[in-house]
Amino acid sequence: MPPYRVGILTVSDTACKDTSADKTGPSLKALIEGEPYGADFKVTQSAIVPDDHPEIISTLGTWSALTEEGQPLVQLCITTGGTGFSPRDRTPEAVRTLIVREATGLQHLLLSVSLQKTPMAALARPVAGVTADGMLIVTVPGSPKGAIENTEAILKIVPHALDLLSGGSGKAVHKAMGMPERQTEGHAVDKHGITHRHHQHHGHHSHDHGHHAPTPRSMDVSKGVAARHRKSPYPIISLQEAFDQILSNSPLPEIEERRVDASLTVCILAEDVFSELDLPSTRTTNVDGYAVASKSTLAGFYPVLSSKNYPGHILTDPMLEAHIYRINTGAPLPLGTDAVVMVEDTELVEADEVTKDEKVVKLLVQVPPNENVRVPGTDVKKGDLVLESGTRISESGGELGSLIFVGRKKVRVYKRPRVAILSTGNELSELHEQRGGDDGPVIYDSNRPSLQAALQSHGFQVIDLGIVTDDELSTTAALRRGCQEADMVITTGGTSMGEGDMLKPAIERRLSGTVHFGRVAMKPGKPTTFATIPPRAVSTTSIAKKRSTLVFALPGNPASALVTFHLFVLPSLRKMSGFPEPRYHLPKVRVKVLSDMKLDPRPEFHRVCVEPSSDEPYLVARSTGGQRSSRTLSLANANALICLPSSKDKDAKDVKAGEMADAILIGSL
Repeated sequence: MPPYRVGILTVSDTACKDTSADKTGPSLKALIEGEPYGADFKVTQSAIVPDDHPEIISTLGTWSALTEEGQPLVQLCITTGGTGFSPRDRTPEAVRTLIVREATGLQHLLLSVSLQKTPMAALARPVAGVTADGMLIVTVPGSPKGAIENTEAILKIVPHALDLLSGGSGKAVHKAMGMPERQTEGHAVDKHGITHRHHQHHGHHSHDHGHHAPTPRSMDVSKGVAARHRKSPYPIISLQEAFDQILSNSPLPEIEERRVDASLTVCILAEDVFSELDLPSTRTTNVDGYAVASKSTLAGFYPVLSSKNYPGHILTDPMLEAHIYRINTGAPLPLGTDAVVMVEDTELVEADEVTKDEKVVKLLVQVPPNENVRVPGTDVKKGDLVLESGTRISESGGELGSLIFVGRKKVRVYKRPRVAILSTGNELSELHEQRGGDDGPVIYDSNRPSLQAALQSHGFQVIDLGIVTDDELSTTAALRRGCQEADMVITTGGTSMGEGDMLKPAIERRLSGTVHFGRVAMKPGKPTTFATIPPRAVSTTSIAKKRSTLVFALPGNPASALVTFHLFVLPSLRKMSGFPEPRYHLPKVRVKVLSDMKLDPRPEFHRVCVEPSSDEPYLVARSTGGQRSSRTLSLANANALICLPSSKDKDAKDVKAGEMADAILIGSL
């Protein structure tokens, strides 16, 4: 068995500035590679980052990325430092954003080991768990002594966990570690995060582990229509289970450095932005008027200087004695002046006959020092926090203006995912496509343009793959192209039980993908399918993907497609774009419904228009009419979805007009 790949991440502001200050990282490397623990370990990655949330996440996310063999680049990551109570100790918070399953037993072990040495260990905040791609992360203290004590404890037991995570049974590791084989029922977790129950029969495990894709549940198209399933092989799961599967398999965003301009709109900052200078950087005026030396300039008559009538004068030249300088709002004060008299407090005495410019002006007042003047640093001082990491560059322009105001030319943001879309169905036609002869009833493809509009309204780049015919090879080719060019593929149609439904077979049998779920207990949207396709299935010599591609196969009915897009696809895209966890899902508001809404055994999402009430202090919701999943018009003017509970969970058969309900906002009010 090859050695397990280990990464050591030192989190320290001090060590980041001076790498020689990192004593813990090298000590851990020597410990990990020098002692037998029933398995071989090799430190293949090491890095030092500051106590900075995005830096920690970016490094760990890179190490967690899958290799061509379908395993994480680093199988065991040990972070050292940043687990205490200092305001800069952010390691636990950063690590938790990557973890999809916490290893609470390891956390208890780390605390137990430390508490045996000192009661101060009660202030430690260890974290341990597994990322979506199967990397085990464990945090240890920053001191060499504490880090070694904690690491020694976990290295005695993690080989078994790493073997299970990489697709093994744990049997060989048990034997190498001198541990007895278990005779009772247990659980193993594969690399996809799926827990498998396993039993010991006659001294032998019966697992189906390894680096292969899960056994396909979809029909084998080559066997013909007669061999298709009569009942779906995909179990119906709850909405919450669907959300959990989607978010646990949606990767965290990558970070990129971008030029500061209008193209940053809707991006999310991946760093704290501090001002690098005082603003204003010099004394400036906040009114239109005349710059003066306050102590020597009394009310009276004065010749006027300006950049127009005295172009030889520059701001760093001393002011001519007994003169005043015309100045516009925001302009810096000339040398020797310390106040500004407003235009409203002056009178014109003489103008130049040729240029019509001011020659002499009468000041009606004397002003004190700093009158109408902004001193350096009034708006922002050097080192002030201007924008926090996680701030969205909104369409209103305020955040972009702030970046430019403090002179930032480049900034780190979370990379926006690219999305490919396609529709499936021999019956579909393009709206503007010329049709020849009598081809039967026209069914225009409204799903793809609707999804494209919705995606672009949220600022995502869309790759249009067009309409794909109902055959496995065409479907596979379109999916492969989408996986090569985008981070996510959205399809509509081909998800149910028809003879032309080729998506699941193409994903599972042609592209070695994993269908995480194929049916959801909801209305509309029951046949919604979510899958991931590994990079090795689509990589070529010119394309080397590092992460799996997410595939959302949405129902073909127009209303179902758009409802499931807002419920399932957008939360995934928001996570991949850098939104904080509380904002993955679209916002909910409480509304008063204005008409009866019948309940279904499945949770239902009723399309409504939410608006303020003219005579009541809350929002009201008006139904958009018939709610059939094929009725596209139910989404016209809809800006929200009423969350109707299952009739099984409520005594009444409907929600009555006048009752309050939750509504998910999918558009502006």
